[in-house]
Amino acid sequence: MRPEKEQLQRAAVDWPMLGRVALKALLLFVALNALFAAVRPLDALGRLSLYNGLFPGRPRLPYGEVPAEDHNLTVNNLPAMFAAHALARPKAADEYRVLLLGDSGTWGWFLDNADTLAGQLNALGLQRDGRRVVVYNLGYPVMSLTKDLLLLDMGLAYDADLVLWPVTLQSFARGRQLDHPLLQQNAGRVRDLIARYDLALDPADPRLATRGPLGETIVARRRDLADLLRLQALGLAWAATGSDQAIPADIPARRRDLDADESWLDVAAPRPLTGDDLTFDVLRAGAARAEAAGVPLVLVNEPIYVSDGANSDLRYNTFYPRWAYDDYRAQLAAVAQEAGWRYLDLWDAIPPEEFTDTPVHLTPAGTRLLAETLRGRMKDEG
Repeated sequence: MRPEKEQLQRAAVDWPMLGRVALKALLLFVALNALFAAVRPLDALGRLSLYNGLFPGRPRLPYGEVPAEDHNLTVNNLPAMFAAHALARPKAADEYRVLLLGDSGTWGWFLDNADTLAGQLNALGLQRDGRRVVVYNLGYPVMSLTKDLLLLDMGLAYDADLVLWPVTLQSFARGRQLDHPLLQQNAGRVRDLIARYDLALDPADPRLATRGPLGETIVARRRDLADLLRLQALGLAWAATGSDQAIPADIPARRRDLDADESWLDVAAPRPLTGDDLTFDVLRAGAARAEAAGVPLVLVNEPIYVSDGANSDLRYNTFYPRWAYDDYRAQLAAVAQEAGWRYLDLWDAIPPEEFTDTPVHLTPAGTRLLAETLRGRMKDEG
């Protein structure tokens, strides 16, 4: 055989063999996706974490808008969020464990971990029943009592001794309860809470993600899988720097001069707020969940910025017209008294100059004052 012909034969593509290999690869790919959709292992995978082992646990739940700068990442996998948190480490024998709920103000927007409310409370060196009080920050950005209830439901699995729950009017807005991506992407858990506590929320709300078998495949959930890996990869930068939020040198200031309108969210003009507006049913569910776990709960009406600028006779701040906030405060106090809850109203406890970009975000000095105020008020009430 001529050498040229032999080389051509050797170089010829064995198309039937390649077809068989491709078919087997396709069948394996389909089988793996079908198995993944049937098992739905994302929650189990989320519990596998390098935090609290190779890396220290994070003092607050993972949340980051620019991962490379924040050394942090927003994920919607609740087991992964809690596995990365310091709360997941074993409870010490001398530890009095406190769960702190809330919105971005509690989480600590534009604050280092030491300057958050949890950090400031821990710096006070408090003791309870001869044990060290250790406060765990379960605040999370965006205002929704249903989001707080979801995190409370998860957090109570970690042997808590007390729950502190700061709330504000914006968190009660019924129409916006399910706007939070964390709720939308954990629709099964949210629907369970709705059913368990008979909440006046729609389990068929289109904002809640509904996935069929194809929506649970590796292909469909590839972003969630990637986020789990990215969260672990960011642990090295977090451990090296202790930073989980890039804080700008110049923090924008909240508005002092306000618009001459009295609307609150979708309520265009003053009127009594009702159960269609405010989610007191979700608040009662949180209290019931804590009671069922045998954990005391302290409800806190968190401080807000009170403006003295233009139109401050109509509005306290950009969030709240006076009529709506005053109505909410009166209703919250009445509900708390009727239910026998331990309740602290700290709405005006912080001077206006200690607020930053929104009516609920505090400076480090503001959170320190709030921590000291909480300590004093709770000590006075036993």
